[in-house]
Amino acid sequence: MNALEIKNVSKSYEGFKLDNVSLCLPEGCILGLIGENGAGKSTLIRILMGITKSDGGEIRILGRDSKREMELIKEDIGFVPDTVGLPGFMNLRQIGSFMAGNYKNWNGEKYKELLQKFDLQGDKKFKDFSKGMRMKAGLAVAMSHGAKLLILDEATSGLDPVIRDEILDIFLEFTREPDHSVLISSHIVSDLEKLCDYIAFLHKGKIMLFEEKDALRDKYALVKCGADELSGISQEDIIGKKINPYGAEAIMKRSAVKNGMNISNVDIEQLFIFMAKEDEK
Repeated sequence: MNALEIKNVSKSYEGFKLDNVSLCLPEGCILGLIGENGAGKSTLIRILMGITKSDGGEIRILGRDSKREMELIKEDIGFVPDTVGLPGFMNLRQIGSFMAGNYKNWNGEKYKELLQKFDLQGDKKFKDFSKGMRMKAGLAVAMSHGAKLLILDEATSGLDPVIRDEILDIFLEFTREPDHSVLISSHIVSDLEKLCDYIAFLHKGKIMLFEEKDALRDKYALVKCGADELSGISQEDIIGKKINPYGAEAIMKRSAVKNGMNISNVDIEQLFIFMAKEDEK
């Protein structure tokens, strides 16, 4: 079963359109949603959570129709938005008691364990936390009520590298359960490259690419050559290119690489930057 199925989802605002987005997240996997600020990542996530209504399309979450069964679905989703909105006047112990009344599968012991792991003080009010501490508190709540799907909007933003690495390990541990899955959006591409099984590139409201991460490395290469050498390559095989007086760099399909071309492996961040810049020409 797919943990998440999105088909032709659209949403229009003045000056922006989320345009027929389609992708899926297989159960037990982690999907990274990459895009620059304003690409539509948060809009898509708000639609998934039922916060924003789409103009069209279909969404199934954990096998259920999101339009008809969203209240049931929310019991099985751990959601952490880019700005964590827990009650500022409460301390974390009080927040735990509050959440126990909102989730039927709330696990108080798990919550205490995560607070300790994240080095969070249970008696400190939420409003007095730094941005990084607020994000960790949101993650602790999201992972303490038996969720099968984590939906995370810029969940590692504002955290120092050591804490980010610890949190990525927690996500990996979470998906060791075969029915646990994660959707995480981020502009920190290096985090997603380490973490994810699947990658989706969202640019100006459109999905430019959705594929298994390891397949991306196998399918594409970074090529350095003379500008004239690219003229004989089909434009369909060139993902993006940079040309200067001294030569050219291009990301292209490995199947189209000619003998003698200087090639190297491409990382996910390079691939996204080349694709986005090519789209803007």
